Amino acid sequence: MSEAVTRTVTTSPGLLASLDPLLREWLPRQRWFAGKGRPVTGFSQVAATELLPPGGKLGLYHLLVRAHQPVAPVAGAPEQPADCYQLLIGDREALPPRLAPALIGHVAEGPLAGRTVYDALYDPRPSELLLEALRTGARVGALRFDRDGSQEIRSALVPRLVTSEQSNSSVVYGDTFILKLLRRVVPGVNPDLELPLALAREGCDRVPAPTAWFHADLAGESYVLGVLQPFVQGAADGWELALRELAKGEDFAAEARALGRATAEVHLALARTLPTVTLGHTQVQQLVDGMVERLAAAAQAVPALRPYAPGLRSAFEALARLAAEGSTWTAQRIHGDLHLGQCLRSPGGPWWLIDFEGEPSKPLAERRMPQPPVRDVAGMLRSFDYAAHSAALPVPGWADACRAAYCSGYAQVSGVDPRTDPVLLRAYETDKAVYEVVYEARHRPDWLSVPMSAIHRLAADAGTSAPSIPSSPPSPRRPRP
Repeated sequence: MSEAVTRTVTTSPGLLASLDPLLREWLPRQRWFAGKGRPVTGFSQVAATELLPPGGKLGLYHLLVRAHQPVAPVAGAPEQPADCYQLLIGDREALPPRLAPALIGHVAEGPLAGRTVYDALYDPRPSELLLEALRTGARVGALRFDRDGSQEIRSALVPRLVTSEQSNSSVVYGDTFILKLLRRVVPGVNPDLELPLALAREGCDRVPAPTAWFHADLAGESYVLGVLQPFVQGAADGWELALRELAKGEDFAAEARALGRATAEVHLALARTLPTVTLGHTQVQQLVDGMVERLAAAAQAVPALRPYAPGLRSAFEALARLAAEGSTWTAQRIHGDLHLGQCLRSPGGPWWLIDFEGEPSKPLAERRMPQPPVRDVAGMLRSFDYAAHSAALPVPGWADACRAAYCSGYAQVSGVDPRTDPVLLRAYETDKAVYEVVYEARHRPDWLSVPMSAIHRLAADAGTSAPSIPSSPPSPRRPRP
């Protein structure tokens, strides 16, 4: 490991140029690539560091690169910078069969000419180097590895890459730790590190406390790149747990109620440790304007949504009217992208909340803004609906029972039942469903009927007639929402 923590040599300037044609083909196929549907026209280097010296059996490079893609111009909109991605690139003379899924390609020219390059996270040796760097607090070029000194990190833990579909990449070390490697990165304070650290200081045990993390300091800006946390051994993913219970026809209300209590505990802890604000007429109108704009853009992108737009818009307008009449709401830091897949239930029964990054498609500043806690509640209510529609055999009333139990559990801890503010809850549920319609239309058309069924219900809640929609639930073996 010593070579990984002492080398500070940046890579050859010709490295990215030699990788360019391979990355153009490989990067858009990755689950975590955000620019699907648009070709990659080139790359620019943000940072590049050798983690192992070149010329050996295994070469290892840490890259931060911007992927340039054509963007349809929008009148008056500022030009957005190209997305920056974190890559860990290994190179060998030839890949052993076990690394075949990691193949990026064979380099034809440049400093790695004749070598085979691949996603190094599939290879145990590079993953071991990352853990050792975190354990020792290494400094490697612009990379900085830090840790919580009160938590022990043992060396020689066997790594394994989590191969399920994720918006980032994760490596588990010996059932003791899990390293989340952020793929699309932006400069600034990342809530996926910020909020768990704040909750750990507050003593909230519903979120695994960060053990170590690493970042890159570049030109006065810091990019959070990865977070190491305790691995909850034997824990059940909330999405998979719900689907298992559905497949057996079992009631999930008790689990939903416990999850509601866990959500409220996290919200209360965040409110204690980080500032809260009061949203008055001006602030709520800005929120409503954003919801209306997203609805208009979604209706333009997905024609099936257009007949429902008037009824859906009424949910936002009702919230604006309440604010104009003097109603106010408290906003605070929240999870930001809460659903069953962001929750773990430990073998002993307690629920844990994970992945505080927020919606990756949102700007970092927006993800760090205080928001009404009901936004998280709405996300979880939508997740119960997704699970119910994923069952091979429908269980009547399953989602409604879960939604009611979750809100009851939340009220037991917080003292506030989200259902007592139906206008606010409906507005956020509607906004979430609109987002889901666009996502499914673009990425998983077979799932479009799930959010559209919610759209039908939410539009009808306005007291307006809503067109009927066909019911064609997706296969339960499809990936989670």
